Amino acid sequence: QVQLVESGGGLVQAGGSLRLSCAASGRAYSNYAMGWFRQGPGKEREFVAAISWRGGSIYYADSVKGRFTISRDSAKNTVYLQMNSLKPEDTAVYYCAADRSGVNSRRPTEYDYWGQGTQVTVSS
Repeated sequence: QVQLVESGGGLVQAGGSLRLSCAASGRAYSNYAMGWFRQGPGKEREFVAAISWRGGSIYYADSVKGRFTISRDSAKNTVYLQMNSLKPEDTAVYYCAADRSGVNSRRPTEYDYWGQGTQVTVSS
C-alpha cells in the first residue's frame, strides 16, 4: 500500500513558478512509476508528466513541455513537479499518482494510488 500526499500548491501570477511535492509512504515506493495529473474546472483529468521508477524515462504533456520538470528523490520518497512560466490555463487541482508496474504512462487508468490533490491557481 502506498499513500501519497501532495503539497506546494497556491496562488501565483501568470509567469510565476511553483514547485509541487508528493511525499510517498510505503517501502515499495522506489519501484513505482510516478505521474502528475491535473483537473481544471469543468474539465476531465488530464496527464501532465510521468517518470519511470529509475527516472530514466520521462514524459510530458505538450501543453507543459519546456515549462514543467518532473523529478524524484527516492531517498526522500518524494516526487516533484517544478512549474515555471505558469499560465492561467494551468489552473487546476494537481494530483500525483503511483503505478506499481514501474513503467510511466500517460493514462490515468494505469495508476494504482492517488493523492488527494493540491490546488494551483494562476491569475492573469
